Amino acid sequence: MRLTILGGGGFRVPLVYGALLRDHAEGRVTHVTLHDLDRARLTAIARVLADQADGVPDAPSVTVTTDLDEALRGSDFVFSAIRVGGLEGRAADERVALAEDVLGQETVGAGGIAYGLRTVPVAVDIARRVARLAPDAWVINFTNPAGLVTEAMSRHLGDRVIGICDSPVGLGRRVARVLGVTDPAAARLDYVGLNHLGWLRGVYAGDGPGRDNLLPALFDDERALTSFEEGRLFGAEWLRSLGSVPNEYLHYYYFNRETVTAYREAKQTRGAFLRDQQARFYDGMANRTSASGALAAWDRTRAEREATYMAENREAAGAGERAADDLESGGYEYVALALMRAIARDEHATLILNVRNGDTLSLLDEAAVVEVPCLVDATGARPVAVSPLTGHEAGLVAAVKAVERCVLEAGESGSARAAVKAFALHPLVDSVGVARRLLDGYRSAHPGLGYLRS
Repeated sequence: MRLTILGGGGFRVPLVYGALLRDHAEGRVTHVTLHDLDRARLTAIARVLADQADGVPDAPSVTVTTDLDEALRGSDFVFSAIRVGGLEGRAADERVALAEDVLGQETVGAGGIAYGLRTVPVAVDIARRVARLAPDAWVINFTNPAGLVTEAMSRHLGDRVIGICDSPVGLGRRVARVLGVTDPAAARLDYVGLNHLGWLRGVYAGDGPGRDNLLPALFDDERALTSFEEGRLFGAEWLRSLGSVPNEYLHYYYFNRETVTAYREAKQTRGAFLRDQQARFYDGMANRTSASGALAAWDRTRAEREATYMAENREAAGAGERAADDLESGGYEYVALALMRAIARDEHATLILNVRNGDTLSLLDEAAVVEVPCLVDATGARPVAVSPLTGHEAGLVAAVKAVERCVLEAGESGSARAAVKAFALHPLVDSVGVARRLLDGYRSAHPGLGYLRS
């Protein structure tokens, strides 16, 4: 099989290639094409992959290209992991939002909207090219905001584009482990929402349809409830109030003031930190004459990146350092490979994915992309039944989906009015005046947003 990775010079690509190296079954990927607009980044990541593959028999071959059409032709699977505007764009998103005293996080609030406005037109172009040049390919979307971008692409690719995120996988794994589930992969998770806006409401382990929900017992055990990342982040009392365990990104909603304050007081924003950190890594790769030692350099950078993930939120919550178990990989690349394997080999799997809603959530239309457990086989991914959203869950989901629809309208029509509406309707933006200033600020920071005129 042939796999194309768009954004192939991206820092997390070695996670995916490492998973491919561990896959020795029939029908495995034999060739990987890396596509990126930045030749230097492509060269750097290709060196890391070459170091990874050293001594591995039958490692998938790797080619690099800056020609998108060339990359897509003949592909069986396309991983889309692009970052329009790069990390400098992310840092600018944070600065503009914080100047208005609102959140500029990459996928949540004003920052997520700005990122979506930059990304939707590019993602739509990619989807159209895939439909023309590789109509039988499956697109697996990593690009953030993942649900929004997947929905944009689905308008041209239908169910052949599926979005993935490692946050629900990590959440489910941590909670199952605390509950004493010996095989977390065998547990059934009742998880529902949108990307970076979901709740775990049930964990079912054992055989048979009458399996009990193990999650309520967790809320009665203070020690267990505060022993994992989300428990420390949200606090035991708030989790008991909710009766569920939220995705970590909901910390931006439930503790918004504290998080914005922590962001403002930090030495630099997350985007600025990653921009500088990765610049050092890529500069170091450019000075290498061979692949030797490239993997070790990448892994040192990755470990620092993981250890500082959501540091401002943990500081605001007093949650302390990340636990060692939370630094282990196994999310991003695990979901990608499991999804691809299930489709290519017709190996049935249940995975939490971003797919079109159908009739899963009654408050949303069929085309709305949601994040829910899905049954996956050679025909694709189909949502499974989940318990109904509670009142406040439904309210947040409906509000954020309305914002996403405004971003899609703006991205596809160039409507500045729709863009302002997206900012103004978001639960974390508190004024139409702020929304207008945000759009003005982002258009000044990102020349590419000049398409927003009407």
